[in-house]
Amino acid sequence: MKNFDFYNPTHIAFGKDRIGDLAQLVPATAKVLILVGGASAEKTGTLAQVRQALGARIHSTFSGIEANPSFETAMQTVEMVREQGFDFLLAVGGGSVIDATKFIAAAVPFEGDAWDILLKFGGNITQALPFGVVLTLPATGSEMNHGAVITRHALGAKLPFRSRHVYPQFAILDPTKTYTLPAKQLANGVVDAFVHTVEQYLTYPVNAPVQDRFAEGLLQTLIEIGPRLLSAAEPDYDDRANLVWTATLALNGLIGAGVPQDWATHMIGHELTAKYNIDHARTLAVVLPAMLQERRAQKHDKLLQYGQRVWGIQSGSDEQRITAAIEATRDFFERMGLPTRLSAYDLGQDAVDLVLAQLQAHGMTQLGEHGDVSLEVSRRVLEAAL
Repeated sequence: MKNFDFYNPTHIAFGKDRIGDLAQLVPATAKVLILVGGASAEKTGTLAQVRQALGARIHSTFSGIEANPSFETAMQTVEMVREQGFDFLLAVGGGSVIDATKFIAAAVPFEGDAWDILLKFGGNITQALPFGVVLTLPATGSEMNHGAVITRHALGAKLPFRSRHVYPQFAILDPTKTYTLPAKQLANGVVDAFVHTVEQYLTYPVNAPVQDRFAEGLLQTLIEIGPRLLSAAEPDYDDRANLVWTATLALNGLIGAGVPQDWATHMIGHELTAKYNIDHARTLAVVLPAMLQERRAQKHDKLLQYGQRVWGIQSGSDEQRITAAIEATRDFFERMGLPTRLSAYDLGQDAVDLVLAQLQAHGMTQLGEHGDVSLEVSRRVLEAAL
């Protein structure tokens, strides 16, 4: 196992009817800016509950954070925060709203061009406004980590950043807030959490059985509850609760501590989202099976472990078992309603060439746990996914 530091200060308030806890979680003297995406938080009554829980605190609302949060919209909010003197941010939504809130929290006190935060992947952040989260869409795990991804449409760029200064102070996780989600968003959440787990697990062995078993348990949970979430006539609280908690644990730093991590699938997926506005989870479903096939030699031992422990594949030669594990992964994504081919989005060789140009422009030329996912390897992955 590798050396590691594990730090996660986010307070989790989990369960039904926890929005009222905002009365204790938000400082009594705070001037609060609530950030939301579209109109769903208002329509479902969640926003009314938030405002009621804030009580006499001065607060206002910014609506319009996109599904893939943009630098342009975030900077409008930064100016609003600076001009009106808000000193506490509250993200009410899913990963996109939370990611935008993280960037805004860091950009408000940042001196200079805030785009530099993303160009330097957050390494130049020295402070940020405090903020909290009311989660309504489980998927990204952003509610309990220190990373985010922002798109700058003017440049066609989607870049990640991270900083210990942008951990949420708290996150309220009420599974009932997922009851109004459409099936597509539930499916996206399952696959997003699945690939987050795989990126930290499916690399190479370092004798870290605790992390491996945690990761395998998360993957098995998603495989078990995923189809039920789509077929249930009415929302099942336990399945929703397990989805919410699994998605949070998939990317809060725990399963990635002391083990090698990949993230090549994510970096390629980000470029597909930036250029073609495909949902993040759906780009992952396209890229991951092809990535595993391309890198089956480098991931040989963990692919065999994954096939046996997660999918119960025990018979056949090593190569047959690896092939079966990859195909089981592809089949799971397809059963969840997420296509695994670029052709499903009417994308062909031109898209491959464009994504490769973007990877090169953003310095994504040595990806993966070994740093060996070159542009040529990325090309083979994308062409295999056509």
